[in-house]
Amino acid sequence: MMKIRILSALCAAFSGEAATLLASHYSGQIYTLELSSANQLSIVKSISSGNRMPAWLDLDSATKTLYVPDETHFGQPLLKSYSLGDNGTVTPKGQVQTAGGELHSTIYEGGAGGGFVAVARYDASTISTYALPVGSTNQALQSWTFAMAQPGTVPSRQDKPHPHSVFTDPTGKYLLSADLGADLIRIFSINGNGTLKECPSAQAGAGDGPRHGTFWTQVNSSVLFTVNELSNSVTSWSVAHPASGCLTLSRKQTLSTFPPGKAAPAGSKAAEVHVKDNFVYASNRYDRSYGSQEDSMATYSINPSTSEITFLEATSAFSYFPRTLAINKAGNLVAIGGQTSANVAVVERNSTTGKLGQLLATIKVGNPGTVNQEDGLSAVIWNE
Repeated sequence: MMKIRILSALCAAFSGEAATLLASHYSGQIYTLELSSANQLSIVKSISSGNRMPAWLDLDSATKTLYVPDETHFGQPLLKSYSLGDNGTVTPKGQVQTAGGELHSTIYEGGAGGGFVAVARYDASTISTYALPVGSTNQALQSWTFAMAQPGTVPSRQDKPHPHSVFTDPTGKYLLSADLGADLIRIFSINGNGTLKECPSAQAGAGDGPRHGTFWTQVNSSVLFTVNELSNSVTSWSVAHPASGCLTLSRKQTLSTFPPGKAAPAGSKAAEVHVKDNFVYASNRYDRSYGSQEDSMATYSINPSTSEITFLEATSAFSYFPRTLAINKAGNLVAIGGQTSANVAVVERNSTTGKLGQLLATIKVGNPGTVNQEDGLSAVIWNE
């Protein structure tokens, strides 16, 4: 079993002033963590979010505003905003009652229309949007509810559409959603007033179950990478931005989140995906590659000329059920959030090779969760 511990690195990967992180727990708490210049990780503040099940953390760095959706279906589900102080203080700012079941969110701009937030409602097969700032008088600006004629390739998980995430493209002109239930990447164009117009969706592989997505950009092109929960894989998509009309995606390549020749362990489920420089990172849950309660990370290199990816290495996630991960702006640190182990692990990253290194620090945050249940740690991000 992985031991939850606080470590000092032999060779520090972080120097200078302390860094702060934010973590949410399905118990309703939001935590402020501090990583010292000596790589000591500590909890400096914690507050009750007022959400029954805070599922995600979405930070607007420009305004120092944190947005938190609520995954609960009962009581009064709330989409909440918080102001972040320089000392890590998290102060309630605004809230709006929602329909519930929002497990992911993203903020986006609507040109002259100001700011907006989109939320994915997994069980309700729905994507909704709200104008910012959120307040008690707000109502959903739009709601899109999806249906499909019959279950997908994995009927137990693909009984109906299940949008699992929402995110924007690099231009900020389009909103996308990875739909795990329908094997689709849904695409919407963003109008100047913040409303969405539905575009043709991109078809994922049968039974892939796309969960999250992120873009890799070059001067004149971009590639979308999605992580597929059901097939334990990462898919790359070429992106076309026409002068008019809708963004289009074309599937290019799909690789396992496990090393070549290794089958995905029974019950394992890929979770998160991020890009930094010419590298892609994905987390695996419940693969137990490094111990009975210690899962793995997958790293891929991106060929800058062809945008093709190659499996680079598998490393320890230093956590159990790593639901989320976040790379700091400097690119030398990766925070990994173990949902079931309820810990935040900070790992060094080599910005040249892209490889993940030793564990610098780890700390327990709230009570541990239960495998395959909505409890434990829900999200972690860098406050920067």
